[in-house]
Amino acid sequence: MDTLKGKRLLILGGNRISCEIVKRAQEMGIYVMVTDWYPIKNSPAKQIADEAFLVSTADVDAVVQLIKEKKVDGVFTGFTDSVLPYYARICEKAGLPCYGTEKQFQIMINKRKYKELCKKFGVPTVEEYTIDDSFKDEDFDRIKYPVLVKPADNSGARGITICRSKEDLKEAYNKAVTFSQSKEVLVERYIEGKEVTTFWFFRDGELYLTALGNRHVKHNQEGVIPLPVAYTFPSVYLDKYQREVVPRVKEMLSSIGIKNGMMFMQCLVEDGNCIVYDIGFRLTGSLEYKLLDKICGYNPLDMMIRFALTGSMYDGDLKPMINPDFEQYAANITFLVRPGIIGKIIGVEEIKKVPGVIDAVLAHVEGDEIPESALGTLRQIVLRAFAVAKTKEELAKIIKQVHSLFHVYSDKGENMLLSNFDVAEMENVVK
Repeated sequence: MDTLKGKRLLILGGNRISCEIVKRAQEMGIYVMVTDWYPIKNSPAKQIADEAFLVSTADVDAVVQLIKEKKVDGVFTGFTDSVLPYYARICEKAGLPCYGTEKQFQIMINKRKYKELCKKFGVPTVEEYTIDDSFKDEDFDRIKYPVLVKPADNSGARGITICRSKEDLKEAYNKAVTFSQSKEVLVERYIEGKEVTTFWFFRDGELYLTALGNRHVKHNQEGVIPLPVAYTFPSVYLDKYQREVVPRVKEMLSSIGIKNGMMFMQCLVEDGNCIVYDIGFRLTGSLEYKLLDKICGYNPLDMMIRFALTGSMYDGDLKPMINPDFEQYAANITFLVRPGIIGKIIGVEEIKKVPGVIDAVLAHVEGDEIPESALGTLRQIVLRAFAVAKTKEELAKIIKQVHSLFHVYSDKGENMLLSNFDVAEMENVVK
């Protein structure tokens, strides 16, 4: 990584989770700049960058001009789907490496488009019903409840509602439209049960499954979709997925020319089958690269940063390092908070000292407000802690210790944390 020292990287978007990119790039000796349309006080990544600019990521020509003026060597964006098409256009106009094309991003940020692609190649995906804003009786007569209503082109669980009646569906449809730039809405069969997330990494046309983790969600709030409280690895569903689905996914992604980057696919599990319901062709908010770095010895974030600056992910042989059947047990322990103003956060540094914990990353800080509109979205996540262990029993003990150390109180002194992950859930889903 010494060849990257002194290089100049421009990051599009300065939300809190983008601080992970800024800090890692700076550790690699890179000069890091951040731009978006928010003032520095509302853009956490700008606050720790070497230089910051008030240029919207959607203003392609202005960003390209900024790149020329600041002699930028590479551009990168992180965790937000909506920025990806602009990122592709900016890189193309500036003549800088981009891990995907605008066409690829437009497919992967639109749920209807990538579901059509999945169906074409036999990759299991959730069935849907055809409904439009005319709300015809014959359309409703075909529906078996419950269903999930969501915008076709948004992320972070925004605009999603579980519906159990015609009246619920009409209200949810109108809500989802407001979250969709294309004004497209999907109405899908709602599958209740276990979830997994598959993680992929791409290098020069080589497509690798890097991990398959159990995504543990918690029904701890009324009227909204359940949110993640943990990821555990490796999953008992890994072998079946590798055998039956991985070849189809590789064929599907190769068909649209995907060569570099990383991707996650969130899946519902039914009869042992992993059924795709969400895809992201970008860095994952679950930050699984921290676990891959510790367990397998390679770091997808490092490689993505390197690609942005050089056009090359990694020069060595990746195959010996990539093994989704982890030799250790691992967890991403996730904490959720209810709406309110965060007054006090306790225990983060203590968690980092727990043997087996490799990192703990805050998504919010004291003084942040979680609005009512955040209910049922990933904005309710306040902390992610990452741990590894040699046995399931040892991992369970670490998780319980982490739970005991972390506390979040509102500005009124009230407990804000929602109920935690129950380690008993690991018993039948972790290999």
